[in-house]
Amino acid sequence: MSAAEHPKTDALLKVHQAALAGMQAVGPAPLGRAVAFYAEMQALGQNASEATFRESLVAGGDVAEALKRLWRIQLTDWDYAAGPTTTDWASHTEPRTDERRAAIHDQLGLEPATRKVLDAEIPVQKTTGPVVISQKREPWRGVGTQRGVDWYWPAYERYLREKKGWSPETTADLGDAAERVIERLADPTSPEAYQSKGLVVGYVQSGKTANFTGVIAKAIDAGYRLIIVLGGTLNLLRAQTQRRIDMELVGRENILRGAGSEIESDYADDTAWLRNKFLTHGGMPSELGAFDVERLTTRADDYKSLAQGIRALQIEKREKALPLHDPRNLDHAAARLMVVKKNKTVLNKLVKDLAKIKGLLGEIPALIIDDESDEASPNTANPNRSDGPDRTAINQKLSELLGLLPRAQYVGYTATPFANVFIDPSDTRDIFPKDFLISLRRPDGYMGVQDFHDLDSKIPPQQRTVTNSNEKAYVREIGGSIEEEDDTSLRKALDMFVLSGAMKIYREAVDPRVDENYFRHHTMLVHESRLTAEHSELRGRLLRLWDEGGYTGPSGRERLRELFESDLLPVSRVRADGFAVPSSYDDLAPHVGPAWARIGADDRPVIVVNGDKDIERGEADFDRRAIWKILIGGQKLSRGFTVEGLTVTYYRRRAGNASTMMQMGRWFGFRKGYQDLVRLWIGRKESSGGLRPQDIDLYDSFEAICRDEESFRAQLEQYSVMVNGKPQVTPAQVPPLVSQHFPKLKPTSRNKMYNARLAEIRTPGQWSEPTAYPAENQTAALRHNADVWLPVLDRLSDTPKHFSFHNADTGITHGFDAFTVLLSPQEALAIFRSLKWHGQHFAPSLTYLEEISESRRDLDDWLVVAPQHSSSVQRVTVGARKRSLSWFSRKRRPERYPLFGAISDPKHRAVAMRIAGSLANSNDAITEQHVSPRRGVITLYPVLEQRPSVTVAGEADLKGLVMAFSFVAPAAAHGRDNKVVRFTTIDSAQEDEAIIDAT
Repeated sequence: MSAAEHPKTDALLKVHQAALAGMQAVGPAPLGRAVAFYAEMQALGQNASEATFRESLVAGGDVAEALKRLWRIQLTDWDYAAGPTTTDWASHTEPRTDERRAAIHDQLGLEPATRKVLDAEIPVQKTTGPVVISQKREPWRGVGTQRGVDWYWPAYERYLREKKGWSPETTADLGDAAERVIERLADPTSPEAYQSKGLVVGYVQSGKTANFTGVIAKAIDAGYRLIIVLGGTLNLLRAQTQRRIDMELVGRENILRGAGSEIESDYADDTAWLRNKFLTHGGMPSELGAFDVERLTTRADDYKSLAQGIRALQIEKREKALPLHDPRNLDHAAARLMVVKKNKTVLNKLVKDLAKIKGLLGEIPALIIDDESDEASPNTANPNRSDGPDRTAINQKLSELLGLLPRAQYVGYTATPFANVFIDPSDTRDIFPKDFLISLRRPDGYMGVQDFHDLDSKIPPQQRTVTNSNEKAYVREIGGSIEEEDDTSLRKALDMFVLSGAMKIYREAVDPRVDENYFRHHTMLVHESRLTAEHSELRGRLLRLWDEGGYTGPSGRERLRELFESDLLPVSRVRADGFAVPSSYDDLAPHVGPAWARIGADDRPVIVVNGDKDIERGEADFDRRAIWKILIGGQKLSRGFTVEGLTVTYYRRRAGNASTMMQMGRWFGFRKGYQDLVRLWIGRKESSGGLRPQDIDLYDSFEAICRDEESFRAQLEQYSVMVNGKPQVTPAQVPPLVSQHFPKLKPTSRNKMYNARLAEIRTPGQWSEPTAYPAENQTAALRHNADVWLPVLDRLSDTPKHFSFHNADTGITHGFDAFTVLLSPQEALAIFRSLKWHGQHFAPSLTYLEEISESRRDLDDWLVVAPQHSSSVQRVTVGARKRSLSWFSRKRRPERYPLFGAISDPKHRAVAMRIAGSLANSNDAITEQHVSPRRGVITLYPVLEQRPSVTVAGEADLKGLVMAFSFVAPAAAHGRDNKVVRFTTIDSAQEDEAIIDAT
């Protein structure tokens, strides 16, 4: 329905725009009165009742959609609003809840029918915000009168919605996450100087730049007048960050400040500049009631000279007798922005220039944003070496920079935080995030590690298909070894690259949701080695395969047809998310030639990027030109560098630690419009090298790291809940949470982990799975553990029971047979205390089990469950009663030796969690018979790492038997308080610098 068909809709839109604009400063107010007032002011002459409003919302058409978008933006703002300014109208409701929406409706005075329509058309977005671990702080945001001038954040927010097409919900999420950072910085107008240091943890290639751009916008609005962005270690990365901030935040008018004309701008040759894609303010902000931003670096030029630009702040002080941080000066002074490369020479120049400025430095509220803060920034000097430096070069310069700017706030951004959280908290000159650690929510539309793995899938492997398995859909195994130069896998990867390129061109041609040139970039990444010589050989091999591919001839077309029908089409049919999919290869065939031509343009289908010069020559500059190429890369493409349009990855590169390996995962990111086309070829049998080489499954290694990372994030979320108004943990107590999950794949040096010892982890109602059993050569310890459990095996029920759990969300029921026995808390505790382990990994859980076992209010008994296979295979005879029980085959992770990976079977977990009270009704009578409010569940897994041999007596030889188990404590067993973690004291005399007892 068009506006011409319903002219009243257009007029109603204008009235509602005016009415909602009038509520910006005060929050929701009676809508009827506001609409009536503005309808009279605009001489609407038509019915502006709520009934008309409701009809217009669901009428359809462009203007009706505009009305709905207007209300979506405003309702989202109110849904997300937080802080003291909302208390007048929000009735103490939590953001993003039905209660908050009801309070909004009440303030607007809406009729029930209108509320129903709005909630149906614009539902409440109940996604959780970022997870925050923080010191106790004094609030300053939103307290009293408005602080600063709201200009750059609203401009950036508007740019994201109007230029980049972000939804109101996504923009509100970004604003909320940025606000969580800003409120933990020091008040820029405070008479006392304070340096806040924090860390923001995102995901690899997940939009961290957008987040810190939002933080910069809110910071300069609040009063920060010197912004220093440390933008990577390469010139191109620094230039990309500068361009992004200039385009989306600084704006055209500030960029042209001081330039003679558009031609003299450093973006005069930039297509986005020429097409008016840079933000505009409608005039110089200083002439429109705000303040300007002066750039001290440009896209082409890194930092050169700061002194003159900073001294200008002294001139801009309206009240000369007052310090710059006084609001009467601050709100009128221009902000200074620089994007600086993490380079010793550049930072040394900056520090020297700052040191020349007297007096003013102590008055300047400054913000330092450190992108990829775990690279180069932490101090990695060995403290145990007397002949070495105290600090590494970049860390030394950062320390000096913070020393010169007492009002500077430091915020690091990274996707791999472990180097940062292991920095010594007592080193006050370092960048340990002493004040806050914020874990960002996984963004909607982001394709990360989880999307390539079937983590905790309840679907048996033999029943997995491209529909229900991420691995089946996106992951392909590389056959052979690097030495064998398996051309078959690489040929298939190249063919898929051509096919997926043809699919992109097809979608541009036929899909109304895909604009022309939507797929500006289409890339394939081949990552095998960090060695330059090997890159050269690989380039020759790829060129040979490309030239022999026959993509325009019958042999190549037939090969592509077969791959289309066997791989691409089955996946796209079920995972295209509504984007166009050709019904046959014949429909796609006309687009194969153009895809081949784009990739092979200028006779250079392959680009090698293994040094700074390759990047800086523009070989892979995605800002300046469209790139449809195969990229060979090493370390230079594995940190901070976004490979745009990445669709096919061929990966077999090993790494020595978890952070490096995660950064190599360039196949993570946003893939809107082509997620179904993404493919990962990965080595499953790569040699570890060294004197005792082992086969390494890189896919399993990524899964292990993913589990560790997600566990770390989940713990942060759990510990972020305040208890009695106080934080459960402070940032200084975070390192032990990491150390429990990276025992062999070291995240950083161990000398950063001496400050705390994790004493207890409480896991009520959660599936807990120890994996640190003694190694195979520790036969005495393994035999001891088996002897501890054998009496329990002898007491198991004579006949098995069939347990099951029906998942109402998926409609799937999982069942299994199991022998059972009940143990008293004291019996189970004696077993737990007797077991032997590798290291101290089980100690924090044991402390918790001791507490609830000795408490009469938390635990009545433990149900021991011994699951049995459905067939008679894999059975052993054990114990004095010669019981025949199922055994389980599991392997230890080579990269985490001697720890196992996952031991349990996912289908067993729901039953145990239901019996322990953390899941709803199972719809199974046997399972429900065992449910008890204070009952825990122990699930036994006799593990043999190789098939058992038979003794002379005809019994199984149980040498090497690992008596593994998982446990679920009662859901109500919270211990003596609601805290989920407890730390022991190491240096209670230095409360802010070491770990204190959180009990």
